[in-house]
Amino acid sequence: MSTVARPDAIAIPPLENGDRLTRAEFERRYRQMPGVRAELIEGVAYVMASPVRVARHGEPHAALNGLLFNYRIATPGVRLADNATVRLDLENEPQPDLLLLVDPDRGGQARISADDYIEGAPELVAEVVPSSASLDLGDKLRAYRRNGVREYLVWRVLDRAIDWFVLRDDRYDAMGPGEDGLLRSHAFPGLWLDPEALLSGDLPKAVTALNRGLASPEHAAFVERLTPKIP
Repeated sequence: MSTVARPDAIAIPPLENGDRLTRAEFERRYRQMPGVRAELIEGVAYVMASPVRVARHGEPHAALNGLLFNYRIATPGVRLADNATVRLDLENEPQPDLLLLVDPDRGGQARISADDYIEGAPELVAEVVPSSASLDLGDKLRAYRRNGVREYLVWRVLDRAIDWFVLRDDRYDAMGPGEDGLLRSHAFPGLWLDPEALLSGDLPKAVTALNRGLASPEHAAFVERLTPKIP
């Protein structure tokens, strides 16, 4: 007598690079692969299970995370996440290196789902990548732009360059440095980065630049705007 396998007994296929999947199917397979990092970009799965190099990723990631963490501490109402899954749209579920968002309760454009994922576009996404040939400056950039990520920061390690894109009129414009060489966020006033200090590994100088931003009137006004008003 033959038996028919129950639906819950059918093995779930593993994620493979290049799989074309719906977001729901991507999540179903991803949940069965602990320890593996994967993203869905424009309906295509990208599985990233290779080792992570120190100078090409680990150290710049840590440096940028440290600066964003200090900004988060000084800015109530802002949330920082490292490698958090973002349900961007039905064909895109990236897992960016770092992101900043305004808390949904303080007027942010993204939200946190009941199962603890980000849904919608964070205000700022940051990626550490090897070079301009990366996926992060192709399909992923277009997905972030189309979904309204206001600012997109890309640290191209091998190219020794930092790109900071600002969304204007449905396109990304490259942010230029001020006369003092600093990059200043529009979405997060007071978030000032010194690209030359970061690229040269001069972290004390990078922290000094950030502290100048945190002491600026623009940052104080932003904190005031995010502070809940007591009736």
